[in-house]
Amino acid sequence: MKPAVPDCQSMGSHCRELPVLLRVAELSEDDGPFRDMIGTWLMGHVENLDFGTPRVLGDRVVVDTTIHAECRYFQADGPSFRCLAHGFRGALPDEARPTEQPFIANGTVTLMQDDRVQTVALSARAKPSRALPTLDVNPCLGAPCRTADNVQGAACCRDLTLEVIIPAWNTETETLLETRQTPYVTKVERVSEDIVECEVISACGYLGADGVACGLHDLERADGSPAKPAICSDWPDLDEDCDWHPGCRLVEKA
Repeated sequence: MKPAVPDCQSMGSHCRELPVLLRVAELSEDDGPFRDMIGTWLMGHVENLDFGTPRVLGDRVVVDTTIHAECRYFQADGPSFRCLAHGFRGALPDEARPTEQPFIANGTVTLMQDDRVQTVALSARAKPSRALPTLDVNPCLGAPCRTADNVQGAACCRDLTLEVIIPAWNTETETLLETRQTPYVTKVERVSEDIVECEVISACGYLGADGVACGLHDLERADGSPAKPAICSDWPDLDEDCDWHPGCRLVEKA
């Protein structure tokens, strides 16, 4: 099969970034705590993703998002750039990204709460009075796991699967998504009439200075629920469909 080629008419911002609409949750299926959890998890991955303000569209919570990954046909050509697919040449302005604000600062944490992104004060989870002794060491510290860009450590905190809302008739946007440079955008697959899934490398902004520790660990919301999204802690089933990161020290394969 020939690689997809976008039907572009000129060079532009789409050569280096792609605005899309992501599904966060379904109002009819997902309750408020789940929406807050999944929204916090999704919009925490800010290394190569910029997020707008979550909003309701029909029966869905959605968020406008920009994926910062170049097209595979985009190439530097001296002081300017060129398109390897169509032969376009020209200069492009630098990417304009919003100033990144820390998620955790001055005793407050920015996360999704009550269906909106806000800054709140969280408290440390009280340790049970009676508990079995455990090693108080992050098991991922020093692990040799790697993401597809060959960066070591906290691999499961450095990539994620996006649910992109693209109607089947919108082949232009789907092709632009398919042609983002690997390994930063991979495994692009249509899963329904209006949802295309893809895997994106974009590290979580809640990671600590060591690139492994989670800033939400052992913090709780006002209702007593963990601030750290359950999706980060739940252990998935080890089956044939699981695509574990190479070097994960928590998985032992027969």
